[in-house]
Amino acid sequence: MQKQIIGNATLYCGDVLEVLPTLTPGFDAVITDPPYSSGGLHKGQRAAAPSEKYTGNNNYAEFSGDNRDQRSWAFWCSHWLGMTTRLVRPGAYFMIFSDWRQLPTLTDAIQAGGVLWRGLIVWDKTLSSRAPHTGYFRHQAEYVVWGSLGKLDQCQHGGPFPGVIVERVNPAEKLHMTAKPVRVMEQLMKPLAPGAHVLDPFMGSASTAIPVLARGDSFTGIELSQHYFDIACARIEKAVAEQAQV
Repeated sequence: MQKQIIGNATLYCGDVLEVLPTLTPGFDAVITDPPYSSGGLHKGQRAAAPSEKYTGNNNYAEFSGDNRDQRSWAFWCSHWLGMTTRLVRPGAYFMIFSDWRQLPTLTDAIQAGGVLWRGLIVWDKTLSSRAPHTGYFRHQAEYVVWGSLGKLDQCQHGGPFPGVIVERVNPAEKLHMTAKPVRVMEQLMKPLAPGAHVLDPFMGSASTAIPVLARGDSFTGIELSQHYFDIACARIEKAVAEQAQV
């Protein structure tokens, strides 16, 4: 396990199931984008490399953990989600990304992990999203399954917040094959009170961290891949340095 502290960010390179037990409780939110293990209905399709399933090219480094079958993925999600519920304060937010294939499974897993499921946030990727072929409806949306650890107090600084976030993917901004736009992550931060501490167990290239740190809040991220951990560290170092100059 590798640990690095950069400003208000504490970053770990390691397996989420090994890192989570070492963390100190007190987080205000879990916002994350785990591997979907999607991209196919059958074993052979699911076992394909992420680049084959999601992009059709190898412009980005591959990532692991995306080849579980439906039952093992559900068990794995409920396991790590259950571990995070012991790390967050009562009323903490949970926001977990999913595609359409894994949406039913994730809504079960988040409840099995001990989270009170409260709804869905739709991320509309606009008509710029790719379509399989002309006979299909466009796969234009991904989803955020959201909930809380028990009772959710009224927000003192705004809301209700939009349940649909419209933001196209700009390939020029992506540092990870399945990276979410920073502007999408900014929208998810809105219910959080100032001074929040956000946990992202699947940090990737740190798209969650950038708006958290821009708010002056604290971030803890975990990433299995050394390649993407190094990218996240460099990205956060740059963001922290730029913020210090403002």
